[in-house]
Amino acid sequence: MHFLGAAVSAVLAVRGVVALSVANTTATDSAIADDTTAYTGSDDLVASSTASYGIKPKVVIISHFGLEASVWYGIKDFNVLARNITVPGFSPRYPQAHCTRNGEICQVTTGEAEINAASTISALALSPLFDLTTSYFLVAGIAGINPQRGSTGSVGFARFAVQVAQQYEFDIRDLGDNFTTGYIPYGTQVPAPAQYPANVYGTEVFEVNASLQRLAIALASKARLSDDPAAAAYRQKYQFAAAKKAPSVLACDVSTSDNYFHGKILGDAAANFTTLMTDGKGVYCTSAQEDNATLGALLRAAKAKKVDFKRAIVMRTGAAFDRPPPGESAFQHLFYTDVDGFGPSVDNIYLAGIQVVKGILRGWARTYKAGVKPTNYVGDIFGSLGGVPDFGPYPDFGEA
Repeated sequence: MHFLGAAVSAVLAVRGVVALSVANTTATDSAIADDTTAYTGSDDLVASSTASYGIKPKVVIISHFGLEASVWYGIKDFNVLARNITVPGFSPRYPQAHCTRNGEICQVTTGEAEINAASTISALALSPLFDLTTSYFLVAGIAGINPQRGSTGSVGFARFAVQVAQQYEFDIRDLGDNFTTGYIPYGTQVPAPAQYPANVYGTEVFEVNASLQRLAIALASKARLSDDPAAAAYRQKYQFAAAKKAPSVLACDVSTSDNYFHGKILGDAAANFTTLMTDGKGVYCTSAQEDNATLGALLRAAKAKKVDFKRAIVMRTGAAFDRPPPGESAFQHLFYTDVDGFGPSVDNIYLAGIQVVKGILRGWARTYKAGVKPTNYVGDIFGSLGGVPDFGPYPDFGEA
């Protein structure tokens, strides 16, 4: 989750993030009304390893930390706090899955970074409490955003997720002047012109269902996105047209890295590695810390027939730019400059995400129950779910 500029605590103190989301909520749509409109209690369940409650959600919302999760609580559309289920293997900090009374919508919080995301999603997928075989998974989080591709507050839906830190790493000061980055693909010796890695681990690239991505973009585009006047003013400091624009909904590929990278050098390295690993099909747009881990867990669950990987949606909102504008250092930009994008990015998780959730439920019988047929390859770099990856120089990669 690469997102924070300076003075985040001040931003949170002055912005009612959850209140904003609730205020922007429309009246409950009768087509998807939860059967607990008047339900004020909760079912607090502690799962045993053999218990089975037969919860079969149509949509699972995946958050990564408390503020991302909070936009889904106390809203008028549905009550995911009607059923609170402690799931073995979830984060000690976020031990419960939250579901509507009828079980159609569930929300989980993984904890931040790759280990937390992989562990929680694996525990969810393998839990006997849930039947996830027809569930749609909506990754709904904030991110850093590349000013060449979008503006703060924008909502990006990815086709590709690329694990950009899965490379050799040097401190660039230990390398010669001809090196532009300290990252070098595995099994190679130079970063530019980059060579496809000779050795891969299998989690470097995931490609999700582009047909579903397009449907999600169309649904989210119905939202009236939140913005901030100060954020709008700050965006004008950038020379890129995309950075100056008001928040919008984008096709926007995502990078994953536990390292919270910042600045033009590392941002360009992430962009170049994304281009390399996807054969030019992917474009680095947002930076996050969890998505390849989440997708890796879902892919393994799909191999076990527990989920349908073709039903994964990756949505990220731009909280801060991944590099400074002209005249600022990367250090100053990350630690001392408030770009005022954090509040709108959290708001827009809900404002865009609710349109996707509603759209899936409204169109369940007509479109989504049977699944959305992909027109592209869907899966990992190894072709684990069948088919031949449309990226990479050869079908059988060597392992490191």
